[in-house]
Amino acid sequence: MHIGPHPVGQGPLLCILGPCVLESEEGALRIAEGIAEVCARLGVAWVFKASFDKANRSSAGSFRGPGVRDGLATLARIGARVGVPLTTDIHLPEHAAMAAEVVDLLQVPAFLCRQTDLLEAAAETGKPVNVKKGQFVAPADMANVLGKLRPGLAMLTERGASFGYNNLVVDYRSLPMMRALGVPVCFDATHSVQMPGGATTGGDRRWVSPLARAAAAVGIDALFCEVHDRPEEALSDGPNMVRLTDLEALLRDVLAVRAAVGEPAPLG
Repeated sequence: MHIGPHPVGQGPLLCILGPCVLESEEGALRIAEGIAEVCARLGVAWVFKASFDKANRSSAGSFRGPGVRDGLATLARIGARVGVPLTTDIHLPEHAAMAAEVVDLLQVPAFLCRQTDLLEAAAETGKPVNVKKGQFVAPADMANVLGKLRPGLAMLTERGASFGYNNLVVDYRSLPMMRALGVPVCFDATHSVQMPGGATTGGDRRWVSPLARAAAAVGIDALFCEVHDRPEEALSDGPNMVRLTDLEALLRDVLAVRAAVGEPAPLG
């Protein structure tokens, strides 16, 4: 399938990059322009990601974002300014059509990967849909998710599995298992290093690069990383986001691994 002008599922790696949540238009634009410079130097196709609402924050007092209408308007301006395709999370069925007017790829969060009404609303838009595999779902069981989407317009993302309380592990078998379902697979390297729940959700960005390199060795069609120029000041997911100044080295490593092992086998 294509996300904007970029094919995914056959050929070069596609990167999905951007901050966890829209904190301000100025800040998001600054990050997008920085990412664009890195990807231009490396010749990497990419999609800008930012959420207009973080509906599953651990605390009721946590920052959630600007909301659907203001957030989508901000994303539209950033996409036009930088000249990049867009993606964002949707949490409710009514978000799907609204977001589809602005973004090129709809993203369904892991916690909502089995919500039939949400998946069907996303599919009804005719836009590609990226579904993150729930931390509680076996890879093979994502076939049921695909049954609620349109053939040829779905991608699945691995983002770690729950391992006891407040910890995630990555089972790299899930990547070829989900790809065997006939869809492109993406690896979410930054949410995979989260330490979810507890008093506060934390993470450890030191492990993003090793996990991303391992995923590239196993075989992925896309790589998802949340990126921030000032992660220590970020209002959501700061501990696990990639620092913008570290992004180029990370992508160079991932591309080198992928070049060494070769592109994944064709889908189908």
